[in-house]
Amino acid sequence: MEDLLDLEELKDSMARLRGDLSRHAHASIVVPVNAAKDLTNIFNLLSDLGTYHGQKRIEVILVVNNFAAEELPQEIEIYQEVGANVVAIPRVEYVGGVALAARIPGIRLATSQLILLFDADCRIPDADALLRWYMAQFEQGYDLAYTHVEYTELQPDISIKARVWVHHASRWFRRTILRVPTSRGSNYAIRKQLILDLFTSGRITYDIHVGPAVKSVRGKIAYSGAKELRVFTSGRFFERGWGVLLTYLIWRTGYYRRVFKIKSRSAVPDR
Repeated sequence: MEDLLDLEELKDSMARLRGDLSRHAHASIVVPVNAAKDLTNIFNLLSDLGTYHGQKRIEVILVVNNFAAEELPQEIEIYQEVGANVVAIPRVEYVGGVALAARIPGIRLATSQLILLFDADCRIPDADALLRWYMAQFEQGYDLAYTHVEYTELQPDISIKARVWVHHASRWFRRTILRVPTSRGSNYAIRKQLILDLFTSGRITYDIHVGPAVKSVRGKIAYSGAKELRVFTSGRFFERGWGVLLTYLIWRTGYYRRVFKIKSRSAVPDR
């Protein structure tokens, strides 16, 4: 955001997104920002979100974390200048996944009951369609909603392409055959009190636990694989090599064996 004109445009789009500041937001977007790698990435996501042109008021809350307490990132002032609310936590205390734990302070600060969750390195090609869809699902009584996630920044390597194919195929299998919700931290929406209750009770320590936990309490869940609702997240950390893919396949096979074993036991009637 070195270009002042871009900064002013972002400020205008964020102001339009939030709407009347004297009134509570209809929805709250909460994004953890790892100061070690995401301080500039987040501007791309904010730019995407600013393309929303609906009538709902949407606030953006950034939870900046992982920095030295005596060195507050200078980008925080820019985030606030363009209209985002900021929670600054040098080090997030967590059990399980730091990403989920970093979301919680922002969720608690939210003024709405609808929480939309993304990662700082996400890109949303059609944020207007996605945000409208999320809010429509909650107006219809859903407790958790999520859409398809693709990868960007992938290395041009056949083993990585194979890994991504297996990843998507396994998620389809879980969602369609096993009926296990496959919401993930880079893209889902949930009711505020529900996620706080699940987190406080220790039922979720990673974002991937959210879907099964909501299902276990009989929450109503919506999913869409529509192209216009896709979210992209960075695949820059995917490692090359067939050995990496083999390790993933072995882990995934073990996961399904454990799931089927549990389902088989649950199908045996009590005696």
